[in-house]
Amino acid sequence: MSPAVCVLPFTMTKSTLLKVFVILGLTAGLFAADVTGKWTAQVPGQGGQARETTFTLRVDGDKLTGTMSGRQGDTPIADGKVTGDKISFTVESQRGKRTYVGTVSGDEIKFKREGGQQAQEFTAKRAK
Repeated sequence: MSPAVCVLPFTMTKSTLLKVFVILGLTAGLFAADVTGKWTAQVPGQGGQARETTFTLRVDGDKLTGTMSGRQGDTPIADGKVTGDKISFTVESQRGKRTYVGTVSGDEIKFKREGGQQAQEFTAKRAK
């Protein structure tokens, strides 16, 4: 038996394993976080006052839709996306357009809101 024949099966196995890991790595990012439902948060407002805000979210594939409810009533979210454990959307209000970017971890979403005078961070929790 020549050395090339002995090496070939090992190379194919190594190549096959590499392909499997690449496929697993690529598909891991395709699974969207399950954020469908209601989430509540104390969102920082003007003067540092926190306001109770409810996010009602729905995931369809990588598309995120829903509303944000607070003192001004229900405001629809736009441009919603879900990629792995990351979500993002925009909200248009009297104060202008704001962008929300969040990282989902279990029953929490750690948000960063941009578009106001300064970026704000807060955590939303899944409503029970």
